Amino acid sequence: MEIILKEDVEKLGNRGEVVTVAPGYARNFLLPRKLAIEATPGNMKQLERIRGALAKRTATEHAAAEKQTELLNAVLVKFTRKTGEKDQLFGSVTSADIAEALAAQGFQIDKRQIQIPDPIKTLGEHSVTVKVFRDVAATVKAIVEKES
Repeated sequence: MEIILKEDVEKLGNRGEVVTVAPGYARNFLLPRKLAIEATPGNMKQLERIRGALAKRTATEHAAAEKQTELLNAVLVKFTRKTGEKDQLFGSVTSADIAEALAAQGFQIDKRQIQIPDPIKTLGEHSVTVKVFRDVAATVKAIVEKES
């Protein structure tokens, strides 16, 4: 089934693109959430008019993401965790913890935007990538210290 994306969908495409998906995925997920519309001949004609508005919206969002990236690159988040022998952490620091710490500093970042391959389980300084927009990413420093 061909659809026109109204919003960016991870691992599928960006808004304004025409993509082919399984009918069930479109019917049960994309269409009810208004992330896409069916690619009918009438909608395809509207797509040309809509693309101009989408391009302007994308440009403003990209500019805002660039500004937020500059601010995020200077951010430092600290965590104190209990440790056992050999400074091994009890638990870990996850993307949800980092998102919560960033929210406390005034940044509205969703935990899905924070890209760490595995939860942080060691003490020290770690670089964490935050995907702000499609191709715009910031690096936040996370410091994990021993609780005294």
